[in-house]
Amino acid sequence: MPHVDLMAGPPPTHLPVDPAAELIEAGESPEQVVREHPASPLAWATLAQSAKDAGADDVTVYAYARVGYHRSLDLLRRNGWKGHGPVPWEHEPNRGFLRCMALLALAARDIGETDEWNRCADFLAETSRPAYDALLG
Repeated sequence: MPHVDLMAGPPPTHLPVDPAAELIEAGESPEQVVREHPASPLAWATLAQSAKDAGADDVTVYAYARVGYHRSLDLLRRNGWKGHGPVPWEHEPNRGFLRCMALLALAARDIGETDEWNRCADFLAETSRPAYDALLG
């Protein structure tokens, strides 16, 4: 019988390749990519970042990031994630989720939603410390 480490945490979650990635890399507008792939965390992260970079209202950035975060949770669960455990930054398809979470944290802070800022920042650090360092650190 193989040895099972009962103290080990859940295995890392590795999301599948995001179909929006190719369109984003080709320079298609974030709005169009979201229309073509509304379940894509990367599409929503790109839209939120684009809006932020263009000087959009903080509430708009928050809304885009929140949609991406929730679409990400759906995708993570469909891929075996149980609500906790590592989602490695090093695995490129995970970055849409991790970017959504960071953008949600920053937008929450910008609109004065301190509890949400803390919760999302802590969740990002617990899920992927390298992502936290790259995006919030």
